[in-house]
Amino acid sequence: MKILLTNDDGIQAVGLRALYRAFTLAGHAVRVVAPVTEQSAVGHALTISMPLRVKEFQEDGFEGLGVYGTPVDCVKLGLSTLLPEAPDLVVSGINAGANVGVDILYSGTVSAATEGALMGLPALAVSMDDFNPRDLSAQAASTEALLHRIEWSALPPKCVLNLNFPACDLAQAKDLAVCPHTRASYKDWYDSRRDPRGRPYYWLDGEIPPGQISAGRDRQLLTEGHVTLTPLRFDFNDPETREALRAMLQKPARH
Repeated sequence: MKILLTNDDGIQAVGLRALYRAFTLAGHAVRVVAPVTEQSAVGHALTISMPLRVKEFQEDGFEGLGVYGTPVDCVKLGLSTLLPEAPDLVVSGINAGANVGVDILYSGTVSAATEGALMGLPALAVSMDDFNPRDLSAQAASTEALLHRIEWSALPPKCVLNLNFPACDLAQAKDLAVCPHTRASYKDWYDSRRDPRGRPYYWLDGEIPPGQISAGRDRQLLTEGHVTLTPLRFDFNDPETREALRAMLQKPARH
């Protein structure tokens, strides 16, 4: 397969390099277009007020293009301009940290894959439930094996597959679970701190309250040790509320 590989942790990240090795060893034609610097949680941001610059990386058997921009910039620029031909698949990851539930809106990893889907290509986002992974070779090899099990042409248009690995050795992980994403939202707070000059700054923290996590969905299954796979389609239409709104507006206005 011809694969466009990207991420949001940066072109030198452990997860991207692991996928690059696994894909190239398996014989795939891999083109890397990824951010030069970490772009976690930038969502679907695009750069429109400044030019994008590109840097070539060639080191230790790796080559790729680093973009001084967002993950979506990388995919859009790669597919429209930098790649000599269209790939068969867009893969984003492996992200340091899970992308479950509402993370799909914040995540640069998922957004990069989504941009590929919006541009008409099959797309896969891959994440690991660990913010400090050191060796993701097993997860990368598992991802490569999964590519052959999926009938990509049978998936609906603009579909993104969201793959998450649990925070354990892959040999101890439970079976792959195809599941929906959790609908629970984070409870956020900011830690208030002071820099060495005594000036305040704030650091975001938060969690999904355990009592709001539904069984059988990605967050719970991932915590239990399953590898999870969730198909996503970004259709924000709400037909039920649309009909309710029409009914409201058909009533005479109150004064």
